[in-house]
Amino acid sequence: MHWSIQEIARLTGVTSRTLRHYDAVGLLPAVRSTTSGPRRYDRTALVRLQRILLLRDLGLGLGAIAEVLDSDQDEVQALRRHLVSLRAEQQRLARQVASVERTVAALEKGPEAKEDMMAKDMLDGFDHTQYEQEVTERWGRDAYTRSNAWWRGLGKQGQMDLAEQTKALGEDWITAAQARLDPASDEAQAIAARHAAWLASVPGAPGHELGRPDRGYLLGLADLYVADERFAANYGGTEGAMFVRDALRVYADRAYLEGED
Repeated sequence: MHWSIQEIARLTGVTSRTLRHYDAVGLLPAVRSTTSGPRRYDRTALVRLQRILLLRDLGLGLGAIAEVLDSDQDEVQALRRHLVSLRAEQQRLARQVASVERTVAALEKGPEAKEDMMAKDMLDGFDHTQYEQEVTERWGRDAYTRSNAWWRGLGKQGQMDLAEQTKALGEDWITAAQARLDPASDEAQAIAARHAAWLASVPGAPGHELGRPDRGYLLGLADLYVADERFAANYGGTEGAMFVRDALRVYADRAYLEGED
């Protein structure tokens, strides 16, 4: 059985233009009855597309996705690994929902209930260790080990304070984006400087010892905020993430000497 490009686009939400690009770069070859015939996709292509979308959700670029697909051609085992990750994410989200529901319920009951809220209840489901494999693959085992030790050393109160700081930073980015500020404006650049300091504060982060993140690390994260919906959600969606990216790019151009990492 074969499906047309329009059918695949409708089923997946991936645009026809994107599918044509995947075909052109050899990532998702289509099947044609003739050289100039319409693009058709078989079951094998659909399985490959599913894996592409899963890897894309992890923030991998097309080149990295191609390498993963070419190096791991056992589709069943690869999808089983994806399934484990998806189920873990599903459980984490369920815990987050329950945690936020408990917080809302306590806040609605008044000051006394608010005082009784436990940090472990408020932060349940927000455990950063779920990203151990992803952080290790992106930035190395040492980066994860050091940041993990630092996080645990903060204690519950320190973790809650950091969560508030992170939340405030995200809200300021969203407000700035909604106000349609120029990414190069003084207001946007002040937030960008706070953002850079926040990144550099984590032991194990590239540039931590220097008190500011490496330029490549900063710009790589800026691009990831747009490419990965999980990050974009922290800034009000893709449009907000694009504002953050553009502001950080301006900050990087101003704060780092040309050619400096």
